[in-house]
Amino acid sequence: MNSIIFAVLSVTGIGFICAAILSVASRVMAVEVDERVALIVECLPGVNCGACGFSGCAGYADALVSGDGARSNLCIPGGAETTKAISAVLGVDAGETAHKVAVIRCGGDHDTRSRKMDYIGIDSCAAAKLLHGGAGSCAFGCLGYGDCRVLCPNDAICVINGLARVNPGLCVGCGLCARACPNDVITVENSVCQAVVICRNIEKGAIVRGKCRVGCIACGRCAGECPSGAIELRDNLAVIDQDKCSNCGHCVSVCPTKCLKPSVQTTRVARTA
Repeated sequence: MNSIIFAVLSVTGIGFICAAILSVASRVMAVEVDERVALIVECLPGVNCGACGFSGCAGYADALVSGDGARSNLCIPGGAETTKAISAVLGVDAGETAHKVAVIRCGGDHDTRSRKMDYIGIDSCAAAKLLHGGAGSCAFGCLGYGDCRVLCPNDAICVINGLARVNPGLCVGCGLCARACPNDVITVENSVCQAVVICRNIEKGAIVRGKCRVGCIACGRCAGECPSGAIELRDNLAVIDQDKCSNCGHCVSVCPTKCLKPSVQTTRVARTA
C-alpha cells in the first residue's frame, strides 16, 4: 500500500515539476507575433500559389510585417482589392497591381500537329511525358491532357481538341498551371502585353513544318519587317521585346504559319460544354 501511495505522489510531483518547467519555458522562449500578420492573411485569397515570390500567403504576410522590403501589391490573384486591404493594414499607399494571365505557348491541336504514336495510359500530361514525350511529334508542344486545367483554381483553362486554352477573363495569373506543365508550354504574362509567339519549338524550320502546321519555322519575316525592331530570332524561334513592341499587328499579318497572335487581352477563348 505504501509503495502505491509513493508511486502516485512521485508521478504527481514529476507532473508539477514538468508543468512548471514548461510554463517558464513558454514565457522565456515565446516569440512575439505581430497581430497584423493574421489580419493580412485574412486579406489574401489563400491560394498559396507563390506568385508573390514567397512560400505562400502566410510567408508573404510575414515578409510584409517584418519590413524586409516586400511590396503590398505582389498578390496577383488577389488583384487591386487585396492590395488596398493589405495597404490599409500596414498604413502604406497601395501600389498598382499588374494583372497577369497565363499564355499557352502552343497552337498545335489534333488538326494541325502530327502524331508519332497512340498513347493509351493515364490521362495526365506528366504521365504521357514519361512515355517517349507523349503522342505528339513535337516534343515542345502542349500534351493536351489537362494537368493545368485540374490545378486551375478559377476554372480558367479548358482543353479543346487536344490543346489547353486559357480564358483571360477568368485567369488571375497565379502561375499554378505553368508549374504543372511538364513541357514548360505555359508562361504568365502581363495582360497588356502585345503580340505573343504561340510556339516553343527551337528546331529548324523544315523539321517544325513536318510536325506542326502552326509552329514557328524561323523564316524571319516578322523580325525583318517589324517597324519597331522588337523581334529577333533566338535558337530558331521568334522572340518579341514587349518594351519595344508598338502593337501594330504587322508581324501577325505576315507570319506564314500564323504562330504570332495579337495581344493577350484579345485572344479570348469561348468555353464549350
